[in-house]
Amino acid sequence: MKTGKVFLVGAGPGDPGLITVKGMEALKQAEVILYDRLANPKLLEFAPNGCELIYCGKLPDRHILRQEKISQLLLEKAAGGKIVVRLKGGDPGVFGRVGEEAAVLAAHSIPFEIVPGISSGIAAPIYAGIPVTHRDYAESFAVVTAHDHSTDGRPQLDWEGLARGVDTIAFYMGVGNLPYICQQLIAHGKAASTPVILIQWGTWSRQQTLQGTLNTITEKAAAAKFRNPSIILVGNVISLREKISWFEHKPLHGRQVLLARTSEGTSSLAQELQKQGADVIEFPKWKRTVMPIDVSLISDYDSILFTSSETVGEFFTELIKKRIDIRQIRAQLFGKSIKSLKAIQERGFIAKPAEEIPESGKLLIVSDNSSGKQISSNADFMLTSKKELDYQYLSILQRMLTEANVNTVIFPSCASVAPFIASLGECGIQAETFLNKQQVVCLGQHTASAVQEAGLPIPDILATPSKEALVDYLSQKEV
Repeated sequence: MKTGKVFLVGAGPGDPGLITVKGMEALKQAEVILYDRLANPKLLEFAPNGCELIYCGKLPDRHILRQEKISQLLLEKAAGGKIVVRLKGGDPGVFGRVGEEAAVLAAHSIPFEIVPGISSGIAAPIYAGIPVTHRDYAESFAVVTAHDHSTDGRPQLDWEGLARGVDTIAFYMGVGNLPYICQQLIAHGKAASTPVILIQWGTWSRQQTLQGTLNTITEKAAAAKFRNPSIILVGNVISLREKISWFEHKPLHGRQVLLARTSEGTSSLAQELQKQGADVIEFPKWKRTVMPIDVSLISDYDSILFTSSETVGEFFTELIKKRIDIRQIRAQLFGKSIKSLKAIQERGFIAKPAEEIPESGKLLIVSDNSSGKQISSNADFMLTSKKELDYQYLSILQRMLTEANVNTVIFPSCASVAPFIASLGECGIQAETFLNKQQVVCLGQHTASAVQEAGLPIPDILATPSKEALVDYLSQKEV
């Protein structure tokens, strides 16, 4: 059997746009992904259908998988011929134990590559408006683990070297040892007035900051109940934050959005919300299996209706595969949605909306298993694919909801309501109870009616159902 390969990939600090191109290429070919807690689960959606997802994350005081088991899984999956991605938050070479995992793979002659990522010690400060070096403030920078294997859990460091020889210091996961860190830096020469900032969930929309000095930050952190995952940044360069802070000024910063999804892949609506500063969880996650179809009789039809943009792509892909000339299509083409109309027109056809289908003539409805049959009882049907819930993502949603403080739920269409409610139920979450705590927004009156008919709380309604109108509306509302 052919041996597989392992990619040890840095996912970046949280913002899914910060993964490298090479890291994304590895995800898109993965057959198995072992991912950590701090790797944004949204990145998993770029994996192919059928990819096995294994959570290796570590929660405070609780280990899901021990390091020995993780290494064993890497060996087993790669030895079985799989393309394996080990997805780690930040950079795998910065407190990511990549050296240990790579050594195990090398010892067993398993091919591997290490793909660097952006480390949170650099990215989180930048998203807080702080470059870690600046020619007027800081000519040196150090990243330091704030916990080690010492018996009392306090890091055994060259405190004098740090205090006197480094301008900017980033401590990783150090909130529990914050009093000790401040005491040691002051005792070894750092001025008590040296600026300090804590950055929690850096580069996520949920990013929170707390600023003080070595003399005051401990008391402030205790009062605010500040917790990990956080970077502790120490240095005079922090004073630049007042001038160049940018991320927290995005219009949707702080928005934790749960977006009801009806199709595969990230929607343009989700992309726009993320661009404007929101964290977006799209749910439920669907997977699509392409079905065998017979396109040899397409010339027999007067009208062809496509129920989704996906069915358009699957239909024309099959034409190309079977080497059927598109000029055999003599029918007028119709689309059920704006997306399907656009997909048809991108292939060189003038399409019309479904409402204009004539009553006479032979009709073919090209659909997936989630739509089509209710449109007409006199038409022929072509099932191009089977769409079904991807159950791997239910446990991922449950974990994400424990870490994200979701404050906004968006229903983009009528079709998104019922699957959303059913999928929440699969997670043991009652939709009505959950939505009572959120701001619920519907794009259009028809969608709002579907929400109310389902017995859910009365939502906010956008008269203009566009992503631009949604961003504008949310940016004017307090979180």
